[in-house]
Amino acid sequence: MVTVETDRALDALPDQCGVVGVGRMGAGIAHALLMAGSVVTLVERDGPAAAAGRDRVARAVAGSAKRGLVENADGVMDRLAAATGHAGLAGSGLVIEAVPEDLDLKLVTLRAIEEAVGPGAVIASNTSSISLDTLAEAFARPERFLGLHFFNPVPASRLVEVVIGAATDPALRDRAIAWVQALGKTAVVVRNAPGFASSRLGVVLGLEAIRMVESGVATAEDIDTAMTLGYGHPTGPLRLTDMVGLDVRLGIARYLERELGSRFAPPDLLVRLVEQGHLGRKTGKGFYDWSAT
Repeated sequence: MVTVETDRALDALPDQCGVVGVGRMGAGIAHALLMAGSVVTLVERDGPAAAAGRDRVARAVAGSAKRGLVENADGVMDRLAAATGHAGLAGSGLVIEAVPEDLDLKLVTLRAIEEAVGPGAVIASNTSSISLDTLAEAFARPERFLGLHFFNPVPASRLVEVVIGAATDPALRDRAIAWVQALGKTAVVVRNAPGFASSRLGVVLGLEAIRMVESGVATAEDIDTAMTLGYGHPTGPLRLTDMVGLDVRLGIARYLERELGSRFAPPDLLVRLVEQGHLGRKTGKGFYDWSAT
């Protein structure tokens, strides 16, 4: 059985946590851990990336302070460190990998995390689609590995998927649920399968919406309005695709097509937009114009 080496109760978050990969998702995860009271170490590939990741977290903490969710933003930031090597993760009870959805990159990263942390640390991946059992091949001790799939944007999202792999210690299930609750979010538990629950369903909806735009059924705006007003979705599938990143959605679609068949084949329109560099909000243009935001 995996036991995190900490003086805190088993249902509390570890005193020290790590996040590897500090893009938009990793920064959001780090922010959530900080707000819950943990000391957090960020790890990025180089100094500029680590500094940029720390700045992302700082902006999120400042936003929480502005909304009255934290009284002492400086005190929160005092619990944050940024590094370019995995050695800084040595004291962490929980480390969450949040690098891009590239299998080889994730395997290399997870191996490096396991080599850096203590024997009682739990390691989680924020992967949105890659098989947890495939990722578990990186580990000497896969029983301490599970999925914690956060949603974008992390501060506003109330959901985390807890993904249980074939080798995951069953005792981690309840502990992971408790950790998610300590973050102020709700956990859903899913068995390891391509795309899990949320990505598999969300990608189907997003791809069909793209096909509708491609064939001229309706505009992106009208398709999204149909889903927000007709079905009560908080965000339409095409605006959400822009927020997630068209490149990210394309990568997930291609992976699910390989694993589950042609119903996940990406539309030509999605492929063309990615090839043109129109990746959504992060590049200023996707299905919507984000240049003014």
